[in-house]
Amino acid sequence: MARLTTRAPAKINLTLHVLGRRPGDGYHVLESLVAFAGTGDTLTLDPGPALSLAVSGPTAGPAGPTGDNLVIRAARHLADGVPDLKVGAFDLVKRLPVAAGIGGGSSDAAAALRLLAELNGLALDHPAVIAAARATGADVPVCLDPRARMMRGAGEEIGPTLGIAPLPAVLINPGVPVPTAPVFKALGLQVGDRLDGAAHPEIGGGDADTLLAAIGPARNDLEAPALTVAPVIGTALTALRTQPGCRLTRMSGSGATVFAVFADRHAASRAARAIGSAQPGWWTVATYLR
Repeated sequence: MARLTTRAPAKINLTLHVLGRRPGDGYHVLESLVAFAGTGDTLTLDPGPALSLAVSGPTAGPAGPTGDNLVIRAARHLADGVPDLKVGAFDLVKRLPVAAGIGGGSSDAAAALRLLAELNGLALDHPAVIAAARATGADVPVCLDPRARMMRGAGEEIGPTLGIAPLPAVLINPGVPVPTAPVFKALGLQVGDRLDGAAHPEIGGGDADTLLAAIGPARNDLEAPALTVAPVIGTALTALRTQPGCRLTRMSGSGATVFAVFADRHAASRAARAIGSAQPGWWTVATYLR
């Protein structure tokens, strides 16, 4: 069978409300509008008798050992639920920064499940595919079909696609890995605690003006604790806010990647060039969010 290829786009949290920590498992309960960028990693599957993974690309080193990669974990979880699962050799080209709040590893894992589902004639909503996604990581289910939608709970509640208009945007990662655990620790919620805050706005489809008006009052509750872990996030946010045409600026996930939505693609491109010139060590990309 021919090689199969798919993209693993960056996942951007346009909003991220933390509602609290639920009793029992202690997971943080979230409510988040998720969109996906036009930039990401690329995953290829060459069908064969053995499961393997090769990683290359500009961020391959920080991605860690291949044996513990989420691509392999996802494949193994799917194999647990599907007898005689057809597998093969994965080739991952890593372009997204690691520990960056944009779900790079989760998107890679979801891409692996998409390719294995295609190879084995499984629908993406097959129970074994969904179970493998949940077992691999909280953000993997929302990345299975990478289109804008709401994500709730600990990542297991996935809403329908929203069909939002493409948003011209700039993504910045200031080159500082920010693991999720220290950010949630800095948030300081104990099991059973609730976090006060305005309710998440109702989100529907529509044009950019309608969407930005809806999510403007929303927030990312992890932004303040992330700033205590990596203050450079504030510097990156300021760099975006001062660019002409910037309409909304926010941190994604638990950081350190931040994003801004711009009036049009030309403003986004100009901003990316200006910031990239001033901060050549930062990862700076102009893209669309969908």
